[in-house]
Amino acid sequence: MKKSMGAKTLVYPTPVFVICTYDDEGNPNAMTAAWGGICCSSPPCVAVSLRKATYTYSSLLAKKAFTLNIPSENYIKEADYFGLVSGKKENKFAHTGLTPVKSDLVDAPYIKEFPVNLECKIINVLEIGLHTQFIGEVLDAKIDDTLQEKGDHPLIEQIKPLIFTPESRGYYVVGKQIAQAFAVGNDT
Repeated sequence: MKKSMGAKTLVYPTPVFVICTYDDEGNPNAMTAAWGGICCSSPPCVAVSLRKATYTYSSLLAKKAFTLNIPSENYIKEADYFGLVSGKKENKFAHTGLTPVKSDLVDAPYIKEFPVNLECKIINVLEIGLHTQFIGEVLDAKIDDTLQEKGDHPLIEQIKPLIFTPESRGYYVVGKQIAQAFAVGNDT
């Protein structure tokens, strides 16, 4: 038997992304966002949805670019802080001590200390309701040179990305791998 919960976005888990932009005066800004993910493989694209009320919103429209930064569990306090304080009122990089690095490909900074950074140009903007979805084509993906690659992808166990549960407002880490995709049921 199932019980109705009503119309809710019960999607588990949601990623913890930190979106970086430059504001109108060229100051770096960072904002935590959990409403996002991969939306296309060719060209490689990611989507992130923000409310118009955020300081980052106008910067995304003006600069047509952002970086999507994936914090490791070592940066939980900073990631949470980026989602609580407005860049309009405070220099988040000065407060956290993290380092904004100017992207060579887009007009946005990335966070040096985070293990994964995607440099994105905005190719589509979709007004949905309370949120606006920004689709960014990934022009480059950067990973820490200390990470050992497995094929074309860094090992998730080394990155230790954070995940978020909207219902409980909790942060979690990724657990163990339990199977290989596209192989379950094939005697693997």
